[in-house]
Amino acid sequence: MKVLIGVLVALLLALQYRLWFGDGSIQEVWRLREEALVSRQEVVRLNIRNQALAAEVADLKSGLDAIEERARAELGMIGEGETFYQFVREQSVRARPLIPPAESAPTVTTP
Repeated sequence: MKVLIGVLVALLLALQYRLWFGDGSIQEVWRLREEALVSRQEVVRLNIRNQALAAEVADLKSGLDAIEERARAELGMIGEGETFYQFVREQSVRARPLIPPAESAPTVTTP
């Protein structure tokens, strides 16, 4: 009887070890579920990106407005009869030094 109980306890321990640490264990199943969740999120993100790209392709195929918009934004093109203005910012006052360099600064002596 003691031998049978010992064998059953050993069998129980072996099965518990396989359940928690062996091939197909609970830890592995949990890790695979996490990987599947990350993969699903990546697929959703890529599907949204693909839809946006498909809409852009449809716009480019359907008319000249989208092509003209891209040419203006990316290539800096202007249309016939339009005037191009470019605004250049002046150097700010902060960038100019207010105090002359140390070599040219006057020296003060006390009597």
